[in-house]
Amino acid sequence: MAIVFGPVASRRFGSSLGIDLSPAQKCCNYDCLYCELAKAKVMDQSINPPSISEVMSELKAAIARFGATDVITLTANGEPTLYPHLSELITQINAIKSSQKSLILSNGSAVFYPERLNALNELDIVKFSLDSANQSTFRRIDRGLKNYNVDEMIDKMAQFSRQFKGELVLEVLVVAGLNDNEAEFSALNRAFDKIKPARVDISSIDRPPAHDVRGVSFERLGELLELITTAPALIAHITPLNAPKELNQNELLKLLKMRPQSQYDIANNLSQSTKNILADLIKHGKIHSQKLAGVVFYRA
Repeated sequence: MAIVFGPVASRRFGSSLGIDLSPAQKCCNYDCLYCELAKAKVMDQSINPPSISEVMSELKAAIARFGATDVITLTANGEPTLYPHLSELITQINAIKSSQKSLILSNGSAVFYPERLNALNELDIVKFSLDSANQSTFRRIDRGLKNYNVDEMIDKMAQFSRQFKGELVLEVLVVAGLNDNEAEFSALNRAFDKIKPARVDISSIDRPPAHDVRGVSFERLGELLELITTAPALIAHITPLNAPKELNQNELLKLLKMRPQSQYDIANNLSQSTKNILADLIKHGKIHSQKLAGVVFYRA
């Protein structure tokens, strides 16, 4: 039973060693429409979880084999915060890691459980999903346990963000016909203003989902991205534009004042002459860079 896998390259966090906290079967308190795992009944506890000693043994072996990656990622066939020994496991991971950051990829439901949420305080990066800020859409997409309320979730994420010493990242996965419109993203933008994450990643379906739903185009993701003005945001996979933007200095400054651009936006969506203008503006101190949870953003 493989628990640790990697290293895997990611444009969002760098190279990663992943730890699967439910390798035996899917264990999740959501049944998301877009999930690539097989449909399964939602549950609020992990079944047949690996022991801490099993996880740490495989992790130590992987670090010895592959060396120090950028991050050690807690994930699962489902929701990793259902793992019953999460706090102790994070403590042991922190004790052996060197330059790596510790990261968890979670659906965000941990905010409803104080013990689980307290465990996350010891991580360097926490990534929560937030697919909608509207209860009806949230229920239709994420299909979690019936007592989960998205307004309460947003409030609790905001509380966590204020006291968390690491970096909080939010992710939105866009499903065609459900959360792919201006009203949904305006509501999400207000939620991001309240939560104040380090950054927001938006993406769409790129693997066969368990349910009969489909994703949206890269161009549509770009349009929705423009509606996020309260937090640095990026499209979380690389699909270069067919026609890179050609901007003059004033247009580039205006763009970077309105919304910071990630290193991937710059590399894939701007023409070479625009990149040359950017380099000159950086040289003269008119544009500044900031690293947020492993991704560099540029702002005026």
